[in-house]
Amino acid sequence: MVTLFGTDGVRGVVNATLLPELAFQLGRAAGAYFSGEAGVHRFLVGRDTRISGTLIEAALASGLCASGIDVDIVGVIPTPGVAYLTRVKGYDAGVVISASHNPFPDNGIKFFDSHGFKLPDATEEKIEELLRHSDEIPRPTGEKVGVIRHVHDLADIYRNYVKSTAGTTLSGFRIITDSANGAASDYLPQILEELGAEVIATHREPNGVNINNNCGSTHIESLQERVLAEGADCGIANDGDADRCLFVDERGQVLDGDHLMLINSLRMKKEGRLNHDMVVGTVMSNLGFGKALKEHGINTVSTKVGDRYVLEEMRKNGYSIGGEQSGHIIFLDYNSTGDGLITAVQTLVTLKESGKKLSELRDLMTTYPQILKNVKVYSKIGWEDNELIQAAIEAGKQELGSEGRILVRASGTEPLIRVMGEASSLDMLERIINDIASVVQQELGIENE
Repeated sequence: MVTLFGTDGVRGVVNATLLPELAFQLGRAAGAYFSGEAGVHRFLVGRDTRISGTLIEAALASGLCASGIDVDIVGVIPTPGVAYLTRVKGYDAGVVISASHNPFPDNGIKFFDSHGFKLPDATEEKIEELLRHSDEIPRPTGEKVGVIRHVHDLADIYRNYVKSTAGTTLSGFRIITDSANGAASDYLPQILEELGAEVIATHREPNGVNINNNCGSTHIESLQERVLAEGADCGIANDGDADRCLFVDERGQVLDGDHLMLINSLRMKKEGRLNHDMVVGTVMSNLGFGKALKEHGINTVSTKVGDRYVLEEMRKNGYSIGGEQSGHIIFLDYNSTGDGLITAVQTLVTLKESGKKLSELRDLMTTYPQILKNVKVYSKIGWEDNELIQAAIEAGKQELGSEGRILVRASGTEPLIRVMGEASSLDMLERIINDIASVVQQELGIENE
C-alpha cells in the first residue's frame, strides 16, 4: 500500500515534512529501482520556480548519484517538458521537483518512466519498499558513482516542439497570459509571440516565493479583469508547473478543462483524429460536459480524479484526448502527460479555425451549477467509515435524486476532504453541500475553509 506517494508524487512542506534527507533517500531508492540492468543509467531532473527547488534538486540528484545514476539537470521547465524530453532523449526516467498549484512553502517530487508516463502505483510501491530498506541498497564506489551535468539547452528543444504542434500562425490574436510566476513564465509567452500573436504577459516574474500567489489557474480573477481591460481575444492561465491550462474568453468568462476538451474534441472528430469518438473525463466533470459531447456524437467515460488515471484509461483503450476539469488535459498525439502549453496552442488553433469568438465556443456546453467546498481535516484516513458523514451524504443524494449528483472525496495532495455537488437548482444544492461540509467539519475539521 503506497503511503509516501500521493496522486501526484511526494509532496510536503520543505524542511518540515519534505526533508532534504528524504529527497536524498528517495533518489537512492529510485536509482536502485531503475538501475536493475547493467549499463549506464541517466535521469533528467527539472523543477519549477520555488525557492526550495534547488535544495530538493541537490539532495535528490545526490541520492541518484549515490546509486550510480548519471543526472542531467535542465533547470526551470514545465512538468510536461520533462516528460517529453525524457522520452525523446532516451533517459531511463525523469523527475520534476514541483508542488504544482500548491503554495510556495510546499514542494514535491514526481517521476516519469522512460516513455514519459507517470509511474503506476505498483512501481511507486516498489520504490517506497526500497526506501524503507535503504540500508540494503548497494553503494557503488569509484568510477561507478553517478555524475551531474547541467543541460539547460534542452529547454529549447521542448519549447520548439510545442510551437511545432500549431501547424499554423496565430497572427491576429491579442492574448493575455498568466504564468502563475511559475514554470511557464519563460515559455508560453515566447511561444505565442513566435507564432505571431500579440501577447501581454502577466505574472511571469518569479522570485521564488510568489508562485501561485493570487495568480494562475487557481486564482484566475486578475486574468479575467485584465482580458476585459485590454479588450483581448482571450486569456490563458497556467499553474505553477504548467501542466494545467484554463482560458478566459473575450467576455471574461472562464473555460475550464471540460470546455477545452469539448471544443478541441470537436475539431479532432472533424479531422478524423478522435479515436473511437471518445473523450476521457473524471468523476469531477460537469454533467453538462457529457450531454454536450453526446449532442455531437461523442461519448465520454469517467475515471477517478488524477490525470494519471485518465491517462491509464486512454492508453488501455487507445483514446486520443482526456483530462480534468481543473485543466489537466492530455493530447496523447503530442505528449504523454497533461501539458498546459500544448493545450493552450491547440485551443488557439481550434479557435482560429472555427472563425468564431471564444465565447461562442464556450456556449456549446451548458454548465450545471456546481459547488465545491474544501474542508481542512486533521486526517483523511478512514473518513469513508464515519457514520455521520456517510449519513449526511446519503441524505443529500436522496434529496437530489436524478436532478443532480454528489461526490465527496479526499484530496490526493492536501489534507482536505472535498465536497462537490451539481444540480439544476443552485439554492437546493448550496444547502445540501453546506450541510455535508458542516458534518465533515464537525467530525474531522481543524478550521473553516
